[in-house]
Amino acid sequence: MSSPGSDVTDIEDVLDEPAHEPDSGPGPVEERPPARSWRTRRDFLAVALIAVAALVASVLTWAFSDARATTSVTGPSSWEQLPEVTSLPPSLAEVWRARSGASQSPVVVQTASKETGEEKPSTVVTGDGGEVNGRDPLTGDVRWTYRRDLPLCVVSTAWGRAMALYSKGTNCSELTSLDGVTGERKAQRNGDAEPGTALLNEGSHLITTGSKFLEVYRRDDLVRSLEFGGLRAIVNPNKQPRVGCAYGSVVVTTGKFAVVERCPEDASDRVTVLKPNPDKSDEPKVFASVLTGGANVQLVAVTEKLFAVAVPKPGRLLVFDSETGNQVTEVPLDVPEADFADPANHVTQVFSTKTNVFWFTGSRTIALSRETLTPLWTAQGTLGAGTTLAGRLLVPVENGLRVHEQATGEVVGTIRVNREGHTGPVQLATAGPVVLEQRGGTLVALR
Repeated sequence: MSSPGSDVTDIEDVLDEPAHEPDSGPGPVEERPPARSWRTRRDFLAVALIAVAALVASVLTWAFSDARATTSVTGPSSWEQLPEVTSLPPSLAEVWRARSGASQSPVVVQTASKETGEEKPSTVVTGDGGEVNGRDPLTGDVRWTYRRDLPLCVVSTAWGRAMALYSKGTNCSELTSLDGVTGERKAQRNGDAEPGTALLNEGSHLITTGSKFLEVYRRDDLVRSLEFGGLRAIVNPNKQPRVGCAYGSVVVTTGKFAVVERCPEDASDRVTVLKPNPDKSDEPKVFASVLTGGANVQLVAVTEKLFAVAVPKPGRLLVFDSETGNQVTEVPLDVPEADFADPANHVTQVFSTKTNVFWFTGSRTIALSRETLTPLWTAQGTLGAGTTLAGRLLVPVENGLRVHEQATGEVVGTIRVNREGHTGPVQLATAGPVVLEQRGGTLVALR
């Protein structure tokens, strides 16, 4: 026994305490239930439903995709060069024709020669409905085809490619470039061009026309380099030089293009010369902008230094400096007032060579000096601006093709052509020895 207050515990007290159970360690492991089988009927049904859903989604995506609605049949990678033309043929006869309602004038793709690098015609392009065809200029045989289930607005050419602009709604918004030789699809872009647009190539850029809005695309990749006019979605306001204007004719040259503007605050029609590739696409760079003093004016031509505009009442041709906007000269024009109406698709019908610009007014063809843009001579009763073959100018007239000396306008002769009653405008081009006539929605090849 311990004495009172002692901290020592008697041995008996310890022995009297109940003994602790020894540590028995972890309890028994419960047996896991058997693994669930994934081969039940329910599992197979779930997998089947998932597979069907994925297949249906894929089919629906394909069914409503642009890929399903597109057919592309490419052709060989090269063709023989067309024969050179050294003299005019004594006669021309039709060798083939094709529907081409989407071409406003004959579309001839120029490709570079592997030997010299010189660009020469290789393929004639036609477009109708939703189909674009690259054809052998000599026979009209189809070399390649590109087709979509969308209506074509216009086909044109630039940089060795065919350009096809389709409509996917109210506007002409789907631009596709196709290799001119093979038909292989190249760059594509979505735009906002108006119905009735043209595609104008100024050398390094492609320009759409319209009455309210113009777009410019850069070569190869078709990046938009300029928006001019009534933008649908304005991101940065107050960038356009004028708003609420309507546009007339458009002409282009390397590094510049010009457009007739009719603006509510102006007393007369205005001509504005623009850079196709400003620093920012929504901030146009203006070289010159001048009031013409007239209404219903028509742009005739623009060069590196000058631009010319035809003004009615009285008829006269005004020539301006394209950098400063200063008027250089004024000459009278003997042109009917009806010829001053805006041309179709806002495109003045001109054919240019190194020395001359040939302007089809609507009733006659006027030859202008490329150096001064002043008239040299006039061919009456014509149906188009014309083209050249073997160094001579061919101008379409009622009974065929009239042959002129380019410099003087002297008539050398007339090559008879039976147009089977067609009396409307005729746009010309050549591909080697073949003369191409655009007669409304039909392209006719003569040789």
